Amino acid sequence: MGNPTATRQPQPWTAPTASDPVAATLRLPGSKSMTARALVLGALASGPSTLARPLRARDTELMAGGLRELGAHMSISDDDRWLVRPHPLAGPAHVDVGLAGTVMRFLPPVAGLAAGRVTFDGDPHARTRPLGPLIGALRALGVRIDAPPTGSLPLVVLGAGRVAGGEVVIDASASSQLVSGLLLAAPRFDRGVVVRHEGPPVPSAPHLRMTVQMLRAAGAAVDDTTPDVWAVEPGPLSGRGWEIEPDLSGAAPFFAAALVTGGEVTLQDWPRSSLQPVERLRELLHRMGGEVTLGTDGLTVRGTGAVRGLDADLSDVGELTPVLTALTLLAAGPSRLTGIGHIRGHETDRVTALSKEFTALGADITETRDGLEIRPRPLRGGTFRTYADHRMAHAAAVAGLAVPGIEVDDVACTSKTMPEFPALWSGMVTGKN
Repeated sequence: MGNPTATRQPQPWTAPTASDPVAATLRLPGSKSMTARALVLGALASGPSTLARPLRARDTELMAGGLRELGAHMSISDDDRWLVRPHPLAGPAHVDVGLAGTVMRFLPPVAGLAAGRVTFDGDPHARTRPLGPLIGALRALGVRIDAPPTGSLPLVVLGAGRVAGGEVVIDASASSQLVSGLLLAAPRFDRGVVVRHEGPPVPSAPHLRMTVQMLRAAGAAVDDTTPDVWAVEPGPLSGRGWEIEPDLSGAAPFFAAALVTGGEVTLQDWPRSSLQPVERLRELLHRMGGEVTLGTDGLTVRGTGAVRGLDADLSDVGELTPVLTALTLLAAGPSRLTGIGHIRGHETDRVTALSKEFTALGADITETRDGLEIRPRPLRGGTFRTYADHRMAHAAAVAGLAVPGIEVDDVACTSKTMPEFPALWSGMVTGKN
């Protein structure tokens, strides 16, 4: 499938400023997290699976491409319905992870089940993302891996066609994906797996709950009743139809626009029962001055004309940090965001990047070990660097609603999870959606 970033040229983009309250009803792409997990479970199942309204973006295409390299049959030409047909897994294969944490952490355990050599590498910054605990855990479970002493990409999995499985201890404080990757492949391990986390708290707990719920929906027996312990029994996974929810993290900047402008944004097709942390987002937006309702027309956020400061631990929803940071810069009072040290290991060091880029636009931000302290003051326009990070572009877009002249250096990086973002955003601000 190649490396899309190799030839992609940065596309500067001036974030549009809102002259009126936004009023938009949107249908956004599917959840990246659900799409990625459904693809892996489909490739490991005993029969075919379908994904309805999946996310088509760089990360999910890389996931489909990696699974296809390993032998699974993928039909993803139809944007609204993807088909996954399992097939014996085998090397030699090469998996391009791009900059996708899901691909680099979900597919090495799958590669252990393949017969043959499987290499992994990706974008330059992917080599700095934490993989060491997963490599150590897989070795403890019987998988042969060649990797640098740094415990990072590039790496080689020397698959034996089976994985013994068993019990393993892992420090997953850098990313919940380190646990999810082991759990998703575990039903195919000879003895399943018991994963015990030891270390600082695992971030992004809702993503782990999504992994467990989707495994159970595919027929796996999972016990997560003991804190920081996950046990998956060996057994077959069933092929099934997956209804992919709209992406909550991708929706966050659009909802933020309602608060900034005192407008209203509705996200269509939102399920009554969600695998994503919608209640947590509802609580955070409410505390900042928004009104959130779920009705027959979708999930709606209304701004009240004022944005309040926020003091919150975001360890469970770190993905929301860039957008919430932009909101706090436009708030009426100071804010403190904590529990986000783990997002230093995301597409870029988001804590430092947010502090540096917004400070260059006049913000008063103090960076701490695991968070940010924000004291609002007037911002000015200027160049905002994204570091190839889609969430950084989202943050700049939110700030640009109220601050003219913010020039995003590379809006094309949003193709990682939402290629339509620039057009959808501009249409919302101008009222043309």
